[in-house]
Amino acid sequence: MSKPIVAVVGRPNVGKSTLFNKIAGQRISIVQDTPGVTRDRIYADVEWLGNYFTLVDTGGMEPGAENIILKQILNQAEIAIETADVIIFVTDVKQGVTDEDAKVADILRRTRKPVILAVNKVDNMRTENLDVYEFYSLGMGDPIPVSAGQMLGLGDLLDEVISKFPEGTAEEEDDDKIRVAIIGKPNVGKSSLINKILGEERLIVSNIPGTTRDAIDTEITIDGTDFVFIDTAGMRRKSKIKEDIERFSIIRAVAAVERCDVAVLVVDANEGVTDQDTKIAGIAHERGKGAVIAINKWDSIEKDDKTMNKFLKDIDTELSYMSYAPKVFISAKTGQRIPRMIELIKASRENNNLRISTGVLNDVLIEAMAMQQPPSDKGRQLRIYYITQASVKPPTFVLFVNDRTLMHFSYRRYIENQLREAFGFTGTPIHFVVRERKENS
Repeated sequence: MSKPIVAVVGRPNVGKSTLFNKIAGQRISIVQDTPGVTRDRIYADVEWLGNYFTLVDTGGMEPGAENIILKQILNQAEIAIETADVIIFVTDVKQGVTDEDAKVADILRRTRKPVILAVNKVDNMRTENLDVYEFYSLGMGDPIPVSAGQMLGLGDLLDEVISKFPEGTAEEEDDDKIRVAIIGKPNVGKSSLINKILGEERLIVSNIPGTTRDAIDTEITIDGTDFVFIDTAGMRRKSKIKEDIERFSIIRAVAAVERCDVAVLVVDANEGVTDQDTKIAGIAHERGKGAVIAINKWDSIEKDDKTMNKFLKDIDTELSYMSYAPKVFISAKTGQRIPRMIELIKASRENNNLRISTGVLNDVLIEAMAMQQPPSDKGRQLRIYYITQASVKPPTFVLFVNDRTLMHFSYRRYIENQLREAFGFTGTPIHFVVRERKENS
């Protein structure tokens, strides 16, 4: 099931990031106990009244120069329009309606996306409520007064947001097709890769980063298996600001990864794994998707007998938290090893859906504990009573123990490695839930 995307847009100094953080709550500040995962405050998973969605802070709207503020506003609005199911347009009651607000509203008004107008910084609903009426002039419907700082009106805002969610998302994707998100930085060859798989120039390819403007779904059957490839290329226009490029790429990756079964991270062999690659890969990892790492443009690299091993070592260092993801060296230009990549995608999806019986799981657990005794602290030893699988996508296991605090990360990783050795699980993360159970129960 694909979670809806809700984008927060607005000009500088309207309290947009504050609103984002308040809605996201403490979830945004929680760093997973997983070494190497870069958490970026651009997106957060949110739940409101049983409705789950991904909240995106579009950001990047600070004027870097006198003549580019309008271009930045347009870029922000366009990216939000393209990726979001619902848009929250944030304005400032203290400053009133500005020319910049009107320009953004003019773009949003012409879209088919639901737009909710939030008038922020209404710290006193009684005295400042009249000032909200000015914002009707934007033509965006009823403005909703909120105070992100005081956490006022957020319930009404979220009620309106979830009322606009599209229906039938889950039913649309409930089939046997393997959905593959091609993710990565702009200009690493994502569109070229899909074109090579299709055998035709269906997607625009150029040397300008982010030529593909929309996330495009392309269906194809390969050896009897149905695939849907999702191209997630970046912006239409190249931004001069590096942070904007990274932010937009991540927004697109979030939207695409939510809908996929397997994410293929495309890395440019000429550049190696960059910080932006680790951020984008982390999105798929945190959401429990199957993953394959494809090193593209391998045909353009001068190689010796140590080149591949050195590259693999670098990947393992930079993407240590995704050691389960198989690596394949490809060329979207020549088609080198693309059939191998397709096989890895199929295997990753299969393993992401793999379910193991409780009896077999506990046989592996007992043997693992016999080989390496569970840790102890201050004379109290960890006891693991049993293990069972709770769900798939990704495979999620529940460990019942006597004391959760004794389940150190290192021993949990050991158990994971034993499960991988026994059952494979290539191409998929594994999640654990640790629950306490009284010893006399």
